[in-house]
This record gives sequence, C-alpha cells and structure tokens, in this order.
Amino acid sequence: MLQIKELTKTFGEKTAVDNLSLHIQPGEIYGFIGHNGAGKTTTLRSVVGIQEFDKGEVLIDGTSIKADPLGCKAQIAYIPDNPDLYEFMSGIKYLNFIGDIFRVEPTIRKERIRKYADLFALTSDLAQPIASYSHGMKQKLAIISAWIHDPKLILMDEPFVGLDPKAAHILKEMMKEHCEKGGAIFFSTHVLEVAEKLCDKVAIIKAGKLIRSGTMDEVKGDESLEEVFLELAEDAEREA
Repeated sequence: MLQIKELTKTFGEKTAVDNLSLHIQPGEIYGFIGHNGAGKTTTLRSVVGIQEFDKGEVLIDGTSIKADPLGCKAQIAYIPDNPDLYEFMSGIKYLNFIGDIFRVEPTIRKERIRKYADLFALTSDLAQPIASYSHGMKQKLAIISAWIHDPKLILMDEPFVGLDPKAAHILKEMMKEHCEKGGAIFFSTHVLEVAEKLCDKVAIIKAGKLIRSGTMDEVKGDESLEEVFLELAEDAEREA
C-alpha cells in the first residue's frame, strides 16, 4: 500500500529525514513515534506530496508520488497536525467541497456526511462557519473530510490532539473499520498507550533516522512501548 524507500530530506545543513525506509501493508494500522523534531511531520508531508524530498522514492499502491502525484493523491487522505481549514466556509460547504474534489457521487457523499457527522455529534454545527468552531470541532471536521472519499490510505499527524475521550474512541473504531476493509493507516502520535493498543506495527524515529520498526511484539517484547521508546531514544543519544 505504501512503500517509503530511502527517503531523505534536508533543510540547509540539517537532515530532517535520513535514508528512511518503511512498508505499510493493506489492513495495517502503522504507528510512527518520535520526539518533537524527530522528522515525523516532514516524512508525512513528503509522502503525501506536499513537500519535495531530496532522495529516495515514495510508492502508493505501486505508483510513484513524483511520477503521478494526482493519481496518488486520489487514493489517499491526509490530516495534518493542525487542521487548517477554509474558515470562511460552513462545515457542510467544506465537506461538499472535498466531495467535489474527489468526485464523490452525491448520494454516497450525503450518506457518509450524515454517518460521520452524527457519530461526532457535529451535525447541528455543519451550517455554522468553520471560523466559529473550536479546535476539537475542526479536528472532527478534518477527520470526516478524510473519510468522505473512502481512500485506500489515510495518513494522520497527531490525530488525537484536541479530541475529547469519546471522539478519540470513535476515531479509533473508524481506523479499525477502515483497515478491516483492506485500507491502511499511517499516523504519528505522542500518545504511546494508544499506539500500543491500536497499532499492528510501529516505527520509532530519532533525529530523522529509523531506530526500530516491526510488529508491536517485535518492537516492545515484554516491556511497555513507553519503556522501549525511552530506552531506544537514550541509546541513540549516546551513540550520536
């Protein structure tokens, strides 16, 4: 579903992502973990074609994001760490705008908007301008917009930030359902307890370099994910 091959991105003399390779398969929820500044957001932005990268390759369902960016973007959805939405629009106009971009048939679009807006208790607010929304409401709207065209691959940067416990639970169930249908999810998070319970696989990144990846059992063994993450981060600092 998603192959990241030797991805490298630099900003001046700083290497933000250093020769990173990962493979996310259909049906997998794949967690991406690292401290602030580790390279998670840079990786995600490079994968979805927002940011150019210096070396390597990104394949989405076998297609290069560089060779066919529009074809790749039609198969994915991306939720950034800060939901920058068109605040002059109402919630429903924004969702219909996204539906138009991805050419979602009107009847299907209406059903999906109703389903997910009801789940997140956002239906009564869809007529209001996005400028009036709280951060949590904007995050919910961004999530609904990501699911509206039923993408094969969903990428999210810290998706649980700003969500109340009920909304976070709903999102986790949506993620599971998406992957049970054959989709895939690649997301970054600081909430290690969520990653440990939710993810099939996890990758830990430090200063742009992959320091461990694999199934949850392979990565953490008999320890908690938090313990392993802290140990690996300390080891990487000593070796730097």
